[in-house]
Amino acid sequence: MTSLVFLPGAGGRGAFWAPVADRLADLGPSVRLDYPGFGGCPPDPAIRSSGDLFAWVLARLPAGRSHVVAQSMGGALAVRLALEHPERVERLVLVATSGGVDLRGTGAADWRPEYLASLPGVPRWFVDDRTDHTARLGELAAPTLLLWSDADPVSPLAVGRLLEARIPGAALEVFAGGTHAFANERPDEVAAAIRAPLTGAPPARGR
Repeated sequence: MTSLVFLPGAGGRGAFWAPVADRLADLGPSVRLDYPGFGGCPPDPAIRSSGDLFAWVLARLPAGRSHVVAQSMGGALAVRLALEHPERVERLVLVATSGGVDLRGTGAADWRPEYLASLPGVPRWFVDDRTDHTARLGELAAPTLLLWSDADPVSPLAVGRLLEARIPGAALEVFAGGTHAFANERPDEVAAAIRAPLTGAPPARGR
């Protein structure tokens, strides 16, 4: 069975995805990663850039192809994985991605001041990172599902629309009234949305 890999956002804890992963457990083995230096996880002195974190994630992926499900900052890692190692990605699910693309003109709020205030020990390289894959989004070959809220100031719906327009064949589902963390807060709906393309079932309506 194809593995499911869950990448969290800047909170850094794979537990963010536990409610959704539990509801999809019948689809295959799952991997939920905790990022070193984030969310209270001990730092790894070898990780000093987004490239270092990407290499760390790559080394911990299961063999073969995986369905990669990523939230917020994790979406930047997932997009890079699908671009540089397309043979490792069966399907791509991006949820409220807020990194790896040019957010200018989308109305996205600057999350950095509040994030630094709440998590002063976060790696500085992450706050300063400006990785931008926008110009290469058209190269993505993996079938891509975009899950977005229409009420998220960190990654507003305009970001989802941007990715929908630039990623070939991407499908966008919108969750009414969800926060930036809606994937953790509304696991029944999110798991159902992810399950549909993985199993060939028709998507649910009326979110």
